[in-house]
Amino acid sequence: MTVRFGLLGAGRIGKVHAKAVSADADARLVAVADPFPAAAEAIASAYGCEIRTIEAIEAAKDIDAVVICTPTDTHADLIERFARAGKAIFCEKPVDLDVNRVKACIKVVDDVKGKLMVGFNRRFDPHFMAVKKAIDDGRIGTVEMVTITSRDPGAPPVDYIKRSGGIFRDMTIHDFDMARFLLGEEPVAVTATAAVLVDKAIGEAGDYDSVSVILQTASGKQAVISNSRRATYGYDQRIEIHGSKGMVAAENQRPVSIEIANGEGYTRPPLHDFFMTRYTEAYANEIESFIAAIEKGAPITPSGADGLAALKLADAALQSVKDGKLVKIS
Repeated sequence: MTVRFGLLGAGRIGKVHAKAVSADADARLVAVADPFPAAAEAIASAYGCEIRTIEAIEAAKDIDAVVICTPTDTHADLIERFARAGKAIFCEKPVDLDVNRVKACIKVVDDVKGKLMVGFNRRFDPHFMAVKKAIDDGRIGTVEMVTITSRDPGAPPVDYIKRSGGIFRDMTIHDFDMARFLLGEEPVAVTATAAVLVDKAIGEAGDYDSVSVILQTASGKQAVISNSRRATYGYDQRIEIHGSKGMVAAENQRPVSIEIANGEGYTRPPLHDFFMTRYTEAYANEIESFIAAIEKGAPITPSGADGLAALKLADAALQSVKDGKLVKIS
């Protein structure tokens, strides 16, 4: 079976997914839609697909699934439309910035027995997948503490910050999903602190650029998350899981993994400087997982429920910062 795709949104992340879909032997990119003709034309030229409107893709008989890479405030509406149209849906995170809107959207998908995958790509990174396998294989015993470091090389433009939903819903949400993925239990309490240390314009826009979060489960397991919008040394992505019998960790990745030793000491090349290069394999793997689930009729994960759970944690973290105390998750 070849899964036939429509791509909604031909921007930066749309290009990543267009490449992933086109590289999969079990998939074909049929059409792309974007309000900017030049962006759509670039995808169509690169991958030999058609340019269509969203309405045409929605009604198309030759399209089985869609990848939604449009602005966040369009996600929920598009998910509902394409679920009702009988298409399988892959949507970049988040489904929406409002918990109640996400709940309503998931209900529509469930009511029509639709298929929805939310783009938490880090679950599909080969290094993080190997960490999860070590946990599942019992090699470190029972998970007790998770430490996640996620720091960007630089902050996005302030115009983006203003519409992003804030650092917890935009950046930390990936780490909330990873924490849930690795802990194996749902967090029931959140404590967070936040500051503006990188760019005062971010604070003036009502957001933060430096945050720390502690999640706790009912059994006492903990996850500690460290985020910053500035890492002068590159894209800092590390995880460490401490268990009852040992520890497993995934270190930072580099485009070239070599080490030079000479009279000046030991040196290694810089880290990746962008998520699109650091997580190239993860993006390909998540699309492959989505296609495989469609072909086999298997449950799709991460699901809309996973997107909702991560958003609830983001909201709780923001509330913790505002109130200056621990927030319990209902």
